[in-house]
Amino acid sequence: MNRTAAALRRLAVLTAAALLGTAAAPSVARATPDPKAPREFVALADVDPTIIQEIRYFTAHNFVGERVDGYKQPMCILTGPAAKALHKAQAGLLKRGYSLKVYDCYRPQRAVDHFVRWAEDLDAQKMKPEFYPQVDKTRLFADGYIAEKSGHSRGSTVDLTVVKLPARPTRPYLPGETLKACYGPQKERFPDNSVDMGTGFDCFDTLAHTDDPRVQGVQRANRDLLRDALSGQGFVNLPEEWWHFTYKPELFPDTYFDFPIARRSLTGH
Repeated sequence: MNRTAAALRRLAVLTAAALLGTAAAPSVARATPDPKAPREFVALADVDPTIIQEIRYFTAHNFVGERVDGYKQPMCILTGPAAKALHKAQAGLLKRGYSLKVYDCYRPQRAVDHFVRWAEDLDAQKMKPEFYPQVDKTRLFADGYIAEKSGHSRGSTVDLTVVKLPARPTRPYLPGETLKACYGPQKERFPDNSVDMGTGFDCFDTLAHTDDPRVQGVQRANRDLLRDALSGQGFVNLPEEWWHFTYKPELFPDTYFDFPIARRSLTGH
C-alpha cells in the first residue's frame, strides 16, 4: 500500500468514527414549558388590591420549613367568581374596620406533591414545635392533615383570616428561631397581625376545628366574623380548619391544575 492509499484509508476510518460518535451523542434535552392557567383564573390583586396577601408557602414559615414547589411569586390566584366573591366580602368588612388577609389560594399539584414527600420523610420535623406539636408525623395521612389531592388545586379554595385596621406590620420569620405552639395564647404564638382566632394558620390540632367548643369569647366572635362574611358570598367552610373556605359552585370541581403561581401563568388572558 503506497503512502497515498494509506492516508486515504486513515481518513476514511477517522470520518466513520466521527459519524458514529455524532450518532451516539445524546440529544439536547429541551425544558418542557410550564402550563398556563385557563382564562377563568385571575390574580386577586387585579380584582381587589385592598385584600392583604401573606402567601406562607412562598416563604419558609410553614409546616414544611422551606418554600414549596410551584410558588414562584407571592401572589394569590383564583378563579374569577371566587375572586369577585372575596371582593364583595371585603367590601362589607372594610365598612366595619376590618380586612381580609389570604395565606394561600390556588395551589399547584406540584406543591401538593411536595407536601406528600415531606410527610413521608419522618426525619423532616424541624417545624413540628409550631405546627403539629401534639401530632405524630406518622398520623398525618390517616388524620387527614395531608392528602395526595387538594381542593386548592381546583382554584376556588382559599385560606384566610381577618385583620383589624389599620393593619399592624408583621416581622419576618427567621429560619432557626425558637418556635412556639400554634395553639398557645396569641401573645405566645408567632406574631401575626390578624385578630385572635384561637390558633395560628395551618395548626394541625383539633383546636383549629371551626366550631371546637373550647373556643369561646373573642376568639369565637372572630371566627364567626370570618365565616359570616364569607358564607354570605357563597363560600363554604371546611369544619376542620377555621381558615379554609371554598366558593360554590366551583368552576372546575373535578380538575386539579399544575400551573405555577406566577404572573406569567396568566399571560395571554
